[in-house]
Amino acid sequence: MGWGSAKMISRAGFRGFAIGIAVLAALGACNRNTGPDESLSGFTAEEIFQRGEYELETSRRVTGSLRYFKEIERLYPYTEWARRSLIMQAYGHHRAREYEESRGAAQRFLDTYPNDEEAPYAAYLLALSFYDQVDEVGRDQGITFQALQHLRRVIEDYPDTDYARSAVLKFELAFDHLAAKEMEIGRYYLKRGNYNAAINRFRVVVEDFQTSTHTPEALHRLVESYLSLGLRGEAQTAAAILGYNFEANPFYQDSFNLLTRQGLQPADSGEGWLSRIYRQAVRGEWI
Repeated sequence: MGWGSAKMISRAGFRGFAIGIAVLAALGACNRNTGPDESLSGFTAEEIFQRGEYELETSRRVTGSLRYFKEIERLYPYTEWARRSLIMQAYGHHRAREYEESRGAAQRFLDTYPNDEEAPYAAYLLALSFYDQVDEVGRDQGITFQALQHLRRVIEDYPDTDYARSAVLKFELAFDHLAAKEMEIGRYYLKRGNYNAAINRFRVVVEDFQTSTHTPEALHRLVESYLSLGLRGEAQTAAAILGYNFEANPFYQDSFNLLTRQGLQPADSGEGWLSRIYRQAVRGEWI
């Protein structure tokens, strides 16, 4: 290779090196100008949005990305980028488990853009901000009721979306969660011999949460409670409902054994609330 060729390569290499230095310098300036205390007013809404997306995708903490999305709303209100930034705030806060802030952003989106194509997602995020706080059954169930309310809204207002299909599954789980709470309290009273208080809790499950997975046990616990109080007719009716709807369930066999040991059989007996349910469920009598 001659001196001329080497000279050309050196020039080309220098140009590439110079370009690389220029790019790094520009990125460095951008980073300096977009620090946590620096103004973003010199950037377009799209540039700020892209930076926010990058931070959200590459950082474990969402605080930095939320700053960009909030600044777009401030600097470029009522624009397409402001609309997109608002839904990203709702998502970012939810990812950070900042549920109150997430539902606030989601609700603002729904109030401002009720007919937007992202409205179903905003409504879903709003419901999730409650649903994801539903945990062990020992806590207050106000959050669960809120989750059910907002999940129902997604299901009813946006029935043909994937969000509605997901909301149906979560609704069923939250619904079951409430029934579990009633069962937990009912069992507590039953173990301590407070049978009337226990019956009140199991009745709530049978009447208000009849489609939950806890209904068979609730009916069985009613058999136990009524037998303990000497109310044989009510115990027989509870067992009859249990047998008609859940004959293969182990709780029915337990109830059947309890009755037979006292010379009784599952049967509708009496005029109480259980007899009304029996007539409706078994005989189809609704009046």
